[in-house]
Amino acid sequence: MSLFAADATRVAVLPWIAGFLKPYRLQVAAAVSFLLIGSLAWLALGQGVRLLVDEGFVTANTARLNQLTFLVLGITLVASVAVFLRFYFMSWLGERVSADIRNRVYSHMLRLSPAFYSETRTGEVISRFTADTTLLQTVVGSSFSMALRSAVTAVGGLIMMALTSFKLTALVFIAVPLVLVPIFTLGKKVRRLARDSQDRLADIGAHVDQSLHEIHTVQSYGHEVADEQVFRQKIEAVMNAAKGRIFYRALLIGSVMLLSIGAITLVAYVGALSVINGTVSPGQLTAFLFYAVMVAGGVATISEVIGEVQRAAGATERLIELATMPVAITAPLQPVSLPTKVSGALRLEAVNFAYPQATEQQVLTEVNLQINPGERVALVGPSGAGKSTLFQLLQRFYDVNSGQIYLDDIALTALSPQALRNQFALVPQDAVIFADSVTENVRYGRPDASLEQVKAACVAARADEFITQFTHGYATQLGERGVRLSGGQKQRIAIARAILADRPILLLDEATSALDAASEHAVKQALDLAMQNRTTLIIAHRLSTVMTADRIVVLDKGQVIACGSHSELLQACPLYRELAELQLLA
Repeated sequence: MSLFAADATRVAVLPWIAGFLKPYRLQVAAAVSFLLIGSLAWLALGQGVRLLVDEGFVTANTARLNQLTFLVLGITLVASVAVFLRFYFMSWLGERVSADIRNRVYSHMLRLSPAFYSETRTGEVISRFTADTTLLQTVVGSSFSMALRSAVTAVGGLIMMALTSFKLTALVFIAVPLVLVPIFTLGKKVRRLARDSQDRLADIGAHVDQSLHEIHTVQSYGHEVADEQVFRQKIEAVMNAAKGRIFYRALLIGSVMLLSIGAITLVAYVGALSVINGTVSPGQLTAFLFYAVMVAGGVATISEVIGEVQRAAGATERLIELATMPVAITAPLQPVSLPTKVSGALRLEAVNFAYPQATEQQVLTEVNLQINPGERVALVGPSGAGKSTLFQLLQRFYDVNSGQIYLDDIALTALSPQALRNQFALVPQDAVIFADSVTENVRYGRPDASLEQVKAACVAARADEFITQFTHGYATQLGERGVRLSGGQKQRIAIARAILADRPILLLDEATSALDAASEHAVKQALDLAMQNRTTLIIAHRLSTVMTADRIVVLDKGQVIACGSHSELLQACPLYRELAELQLLA
């Protein structure tokens, strides 16, 4: 189930966006200034038109007509320059704010705990991160500017209409409430439906992300047709959500156009009668109609972009939820500093743990374990015994429910998570390869390492022999998730990364599981060098890989049931003896 609920606590959208605009006060001021200048210039144009009619056309004064024509052209030039500058600054602000929001949200996403990602689909998060920020960028850079300009024009136009003819303006004000009713009532409906539409779009992103990342499995099981059917269903769900939004938005635009243009037509009729009666001059009526059209156009524009603004409001709410999602693992207010040289001593005292998403299922129960500096300790036991969970707790991806874990006699909760994790080098069972070069993949745990150091680590991990066979050597791009590498090659890249990181504690989670016999022997030699003078914890199902460990810890159902050497455990631990017999090692 997604953690993004429609009824989540909402943070005010405008203050949140205003926080991102605050560093760019000058650009905002420039954009608003040019918006006002442009709007005032267009309003002044109405008076120019009035003078052109009354003092040029009606009086047949050619000289005055020429003067007024140049005046109108001058006003038009000022308005056009202001429009250019307003559009430039608003578009720049849209791009800048969108970029800052992406930076803020991505930075926060990197700090969310694995518990969050275990309950939320990655594709949904990506959709929010990309689609929602793009929509917000469009609205801040364009739609919001149009709405603000239209609002200023509409208000200014109403004022000029009142100055031109109060009687005709009074008739317009009778129609204004009728125009505002659909804007407010239907606008709220559009906003709610827009949010629902964005949620359905996120479902599609999650499905596409899953099916394309696992394309080998999809094609191996001939699941293409079934996945296409699921995708079509999700597309139809998006369409159904969009239909409602489109209907109400179209109804909003149509209603506003009908009411505003109808009102102008009726007012124009009354104005024409006034010209015939001589109470209003032709120029005044022309100027009035000019302003009335401006007001109607402004209201129509607002009604059109209000849908986009409401969509952006829904998207922004989703981004706020993501950007304010609580970080489960945080640093203490005054973190304890580790010694300059960490010895790597680890101690677990009465540790109990259950995953947050399954609190009723205890994973570790009353675990007590002392690991000395430089000691090689192997963790063995059946699947689900809690071995990998121990690795997660040691790096504090989760906090224990009770008990405590210590590094060099300092409680993990007293350390900043970053300082703690900098003491561990991990080689996971499923080697992680990034869509980058060999060099950058190996250098991931130590970005400042030189190319020579990268090569030395690869030689130690027995990876150099296949890397040098690539056309571009260490500059070779490995593709998404290392598609160009075999399982054994991925594992050796991961081992080289751990060797280069040069950290006091080494975590090996089935580090040689994907290697053939020859490669395994070579990598074992490399790991023997890497483990010297380091505390090493090894998870292994193949007991042959841990027989030489200083100590073997046997876990079963979240409890430590035995501890000792291979020969001691064969005599004292029935479970270990059973595992050894199954692997012909007894």
